[in-house]
Amino acid sequence: MDIHEYQAKQLLADYGVKIADGGLAYSPEDAVQRAREIGGHVWVVKAQIHSGARGKAGGIKVCKTHDEVSDAAESLLGKKLVTHQTGPAGKQCLRLYVEAGTDIAKELYFSLLIDRAQERIVMVGSAQGGMEIEELAENNPDAIKKIYIEPAVGLQDFQAREMGFALGLHADLIPQAVKLIQGCYRAMRELDANMVEINPLVITGHDELIALDAKMGFDDNALFRRQKISELRDKTQEDPREMAAADRGLSYVGLDGDIGCMINGAGLAMATMDMIKLAGGEPANFLDVGGGASAERTEKAFRMVLQDKNVKAMLVNIFAGINRCDWIAEGVVHAVKKIDMQVPLVVRLSGTNVEEGRRIIEESGLPIITANTLAEAAEKAVEARNKVVAGRYQPPASRDTVTSL
Repeated sequence: MDIHEYQAKQLLADYGVKIADGGLAYSPEDAVQRAREIGGHVWVVKAQIHSGARGKAGGIKVCKTHDEVSDAAESLLGKKLVTHQTGPAGKQCLRLYVEAGTDIAKELYFSLLIDRAQERIVMVGSAQGGMEIEELAENNPDAIKKIYIEPAVGLQDFQAREMGFALGLHADLIPQAVKLIQGCYRAMRELDANMVEINPLVITGHDELIALDAKMGFDDNALFRRQKISELRDKTQEDPREMAAADRGLSYVGLDGDIGCMINGAGLAMATMDMIKLAGGEPANFLDVGGGASAERTEKAFRMVLQDKNVKAMLVNIFAGINRCDWIAEGVVHAVKKIDMQVPLVVRLSGTNVEEGRRIIEESGLPIITANTLAEAAEKAVEARNKVVAGRYQPPASRDTVTSL
């Protein structure tokens, strides 16, 4: 789960990280009022979306009068910002953060991330801040300093000092750096964050270290014990399909293809999507229904997949280890009977009670295409999709039509 810049700054400020004065605005009038409250002669109006590179997309504006603040707010609110992280669809700005202008002497980069391969937290820093870390890693990898932190021991002061010197700070700023780095680490550990990024971390003309921008990401699996963090979620910034699935306990990721997938197990889901692409198709989603795919859960999964109007065919691929194929088959039949299926459905079952599961589907009398292998299922799904695109697929009559006949 990601949060907005202003939210991340508020959290980090509670752990001793210095930030510039700022306030939230939902209208041009709000923005001007925040500028008045902050005082001074320079303000920065920032679009609040879940994406980096906002400045390149025109989402950050420096203003020197209240009229400029109002104009900047007017131009940003409701605007869709397109960055390399949002994709071509962009993300809509519905709130602004108005911040006091900062006298910047130097920009730095600092972050804490989880390195899953090393099973440790990695502290990353660079004296070259204010740019995308990916670009820096590609163009000048030697400019990046990494320090690994053993979770059982925690961040040590000498490691924070080492990072401070790696950032090129003079000795007078090292105590500030240690306090900031320790605060970021404590926030990450105590709030179940999986990322803390400050880019840029700036040295001001008054020799202060200030977090000029901040990002935090959190482990979804820990939100149940972090109610205050969970409340920071902005669903307008997330894929509505993925949010609806998460609310129903399903793991869903929307993609750009047109073959809907319902699969149990993330590994099998990845393999199925690869087979669809190998057969010449494009998956419309990643959907893992998990091990306990009951009839009700199966119906929810069907509805989630079919909510995507781009779906031209649907593939169900289940390996029943914890589950049973006959239960899955009953769930599929139940779902198809309750949902007005207007696209072809391919089902491949394997594992416990597979013969019984296949029998249930065959005897259901429903227009379900069956397959015995994953390759066969992918090929049939692509073939069915091609028929729909070519206008050669005739959807079954709806239940209402059958009843009236």
